[in-house]
Parts: sequence; C-alpha cells; structure tokens
Amino acid sequence: MDRRLLGYVLGGSLHEGLVVRLQVPAHEVQEGAFVVMEAPPWLFYGVITDITLQATHPRYVESETPGLAPALTEMLRRHTLYTTATVLPVKMLEIGPDPHQDPEGHAQFKKATAKNPPRVQPVKTVPPHFAPVYLADQGDINQIFQCDADDPAFVLGDTREQGHRVSLCLRSFVKRSAGVFGATGTGKSFLTRILVAGLIHHDVASLLIFDMHNEYGFDYTDPDTGTRVDGLYTHFPTRLRVVGLGPGTMIRGHHQPAYHLTIPAAAIRPDDILLLSQILDLPDTAPFVLHALDEDFGKQWFIEFRRLRPGLVEEYEENGKVKTRPAEGSVEAWAKSAGIQPNSAKALWNRLRQLFDKPYISEDPPRDALKQLVDDLQQGYSVVLSFGPYESDLDYLLVTNILTRLVREVWVEMTDAYRSGRTPQEPRPLVVVVEEAHKLLNREMAVQTIFSTIAREMRKYYVTLLIVDQRPSQIYDDVLSQLGTRISGWLGDDEDIRAVLAGLAHRDALRSMLTHLEPKEEALLVGWGIPLPIVVRTRRYDQNFWRELKGETQPPPSPEDINAALFGRG
Repeated sequence: MDRRLLGYVLGGSLHEGLVVRLQVPAHEVQEGAFVVMEAPPWLFYGVITDITLQATHPRYVESETPGLAPALTEMLRRHTLYTTATVLPVKMLEIGPDPHQDPEGHAQFKKATAKNPPRVQPVKTVPPHFAPVYLADQGDINQIFQCDADDPAFVLGDTREQGHRVSLCLRSFVKRSAGVFGATGTGKSFLTRILVAGLIHHDVASLLIFDMHNEYGFDYTDPDTGTRVDGLYTHFPTRLRVVGLGPGTMIRGHHQPAYHLTIPAAAIRPDDILLLSQILDLPDTAPFVLHALDEDFGKQWFIEFRRLRPGLVEEYEENGKVKTRPAEGSVEAWAKSAGIQPNSAKALWNRLRQLFDKPYISEDPPRDALKQLVDDLQQGYSVVLSFGPYESDLDYLLVTNILTRLVREVWVEMTDAYRSGRTPQEPRPLVVVVEEAHKLLNREMAVQTIFSTIAREMRKYYVTLLIVDQRPSQIYDDVLSQLGTRISGWLGDDEDIRAVLAGLAHRDALRSMLTHLEPKEEALLVGWGIPLPIVVRTRRYDQNFWRELKGETQPPPSPEDINAALFGRG
C-alpha cells in the first residue's frame, strides 16, 4: 500500500483549501484527485480542486534565457517555475504518534485502539506546513469508503489516476433519496441500471422501476451502437417481476410480462386529475367540478362521469309549446343538480375524454393487479413496470402518481404497525426509480405529486426515491435539497450544474470538477451517502460487470484487513 508523494503543504486554510507545492510534473496530477496528508497524530484526506502554474518572479516567465546550455536552462526552470495544487480537506483520521519519532507512543496507541479502531471524522483542523501530500492508494480509499459489516459495499467505479476501486454502501445509500444526473448521451441510464443491479443482487431493498422506454426489463439492441444490452430479468429471473401496462401488452413487441396492470377506475382520485392540469389544459373551474363529482359519487366519480353524455336533451311541452331541456344522463343535467355551471362540467368532460378511452383503465379489471404489484414489493421482489406503447407524458404522470400514492399508503400503514408493536416485522426498504423526473417534480407539479412528499417525508417510512434526469434545473429546489446522494455525469448547462450542487458546501470547487468531466463514463459522487466528493470512471454495463457482480472477481478487503494495513504502516 505504497503511496506516491505529490508534494508538501505550503499554506492555506480549512475553508479556502490548502496550497500544496507539487514535486511532480503538473500533467501527472488531475483535478478531483483523492489525496492524503500525513501529519501524525492525524491523517488528512482531501480532494484536489485546482492546479496553478507559479513562478518565483514574473520575469522568469516573461522571457526565455537564450545562450544557456539546455541542462542549465532546465535546472533554472526547476528552481524558478513550479506548480501548486489547491486541496480541499474533507476528512481526518487519528493514527497516533509518529512511529519513527515516538515508537513507544505509537505502540501504545496501536494497543489501545486494537479492539476499537478510530473512525474517520469530518475535518476540524489543518495539517502543519510542509506536511507531505500523497496520492491516495487503495487502502486509503477503502478506509474512507468502508461499509459496516452488514452493509454491502458495491463498486461503482475507479479513480481516474490509478484505477483504485470506489465503493458505495448500499444500505446507507437507500436510507435517503438519491439522484443520477447527466446530459443526454452521457450514460446515466446505464449507470442507473448498474446501481439497480447492485441493489437487487445484494437484496437490500425492493425496487419499483417506472420504465417509460422499456429498457430495464428485457434484453434489447442499443440503437446507437447496435450491441445487445442485457435486461435485468435475464440475470434476476427469480427476483424480478416485469409488469406490462394495459391488457395484452407485449414488451418490445414480443416479450411476455409476468402479468398485466390494469388501473381500476375507482382508484382514480380527483387529485390525480388535477395533477394533469397542464397536459389536459383543464379549465380554471376544474377543481370545483371535481369536488362536486367526489361529493356526489365518491370513489365511483370517474366511472359515473364517464357514463354521462354531453348535449343529451329531451323535449317537453310547456304552455302549448315544445321545448328542450338536458336529459337525464347528460353532463348538463348532472351539473344542474349539483349546482355547477353546465359549461364548466362539459369542458371538463371533454378534456377527460383522453382518459376515458385508455385501455389500461377499467371499471371491472379481471384481476386486482394493483394489489399483486404491492404484494410483490412487500415479499421482496423488485418490479419493473414497462409502459409498452403508452409512452406519452399523460400516461406516465397518471400511472406513476396513482401507483406511488398507493405504495406510500401501504408502507405508512406497515411502519405504523411496526412501531406501535402490532407487528414484529420491520417494513422492507423500498426504492422508487423515476426516469424523466423533471416531468413529475418540476416547480408546477412537485407540490401536487406524491413524489415530493416521498422526497421530504417518506424516509422515516422506509420509502425513498432514485430520480434520473438530464435537466436537474427543472426539478423543484425543495426536492433537490432532500437528495442524500448525487451522482452526476457531464452537464453542459450552467443552471443544471447549479441545481445538482445546490445546498452543498464548497460548490465553486465542485462546480469546476463537474464541468471538467469526460462526456461519457465519468461521474462526480457527492452528498450525504458519499464520505467525500470524488470523481470516478464508472463501470461499464457489459458482460464483465455481470461476471464481477456474480462473484467471479476478488472481493473487496474487509474492514479488519483495511485497519490492519493502515495502522501497520511505518
């Protein structure tokens, strides 16, 4: 576990960063590199956030030195021109006295901490001048990113400089909502599938995946590369249920789902319709009409309203004249009886015609697929809901909101029963995976959808979100602030970058790291679930990934091995 010396601390501060004079060529150090500063009794861990060319005097860079021998010119440059790096200190670890200067004290420290090794903690001070700065090795990364014994460590990628593996603690990861971001074409969907595969493989949570583009469940051919992409069902046939939306739906034309989901019309609530106000272009009077429908018909309001017909009239005679009036069963007749303006009711009915004819909404479904789906999640299965041919925003918003609302109600009930002692069974963690998240969590929608409630409140009920999006700037700020872990690929828009880093300390330094990512296969890991910000080359979603996941590679070292190696140095 030999570290590579990079340089020495010259100055700086805890908040602005430390200035390190490099002893290696500038091109051998990259922004985002994970470094270690050794200053017994502490080790300091940090991240390089900037690299600067310096000179002992400006005149040395203003002109060349003609007439000198090449060797003499090179020697002069080495002494007058140099490079500094800015290091953001993030964590610190007590390692005891220096074994060379105080071997007895070091031995006593090792003995005192043998059974209870010190834990990494947030940085509270700085190393002294001239403290050596090293490029972190695999042991340092394992020390920082190590997980508890019952918390599976899942390798998400490698460090850019030396290819050291960086792991995510999965049980900690699912305790709070998280986000995967990146511009279109950066591979965020593949990265999400890698994460999802790790969660299913290690069985740390059930997942409800809303698969709008039918990419998660079954194998398919990537239209950009022409290569075969494995679906999750190929590798988890006993742990995964692929469900098709609507009767008779086939996935990608020929894959048969485990069962078909039909939404009972009685499960649709007025609030679900108000969520669609923008897409359906609902009139301003829609809330009043929906309230009246709910008052008159209760849970059957959608069914009864769909049965009405606008414009039905009947003739009657009054004072010897034949007149017309709204007939029984007409929208106008109901509106009159409910004290609603007929034109308002008729306008709403016309807007809802887009839903009245949806094949996946039924008055009397042949089976209670909603209950089956929730039961599957409770029993430990993960569920991929493939939308099949129903890929419009209208379908996505309606179905995801209804299902997630139902799931929330069930998990709240289970949690209350567990905490009150009515049942000994602790609820199983549930992660709801939502692509195109800005459609559900933008500023207009977030206050109405159940997803905002989950992001803010459902952690205590064992339900969290994994949102995937290319435009984080369009997601409501209140939701972004609740994300514990943020994994972001390259983003080209300044507002998107600002949104991803909102609420995080040292945003300016992180912003630079984010803007300098490669367009593909690199990601910045930040947030509550990440001990310190780090840039990784993400794993590829290929056959090598699946072989590693199934245990065909060397497992990561245990916490005991890490501590033995770390405190045995010197």
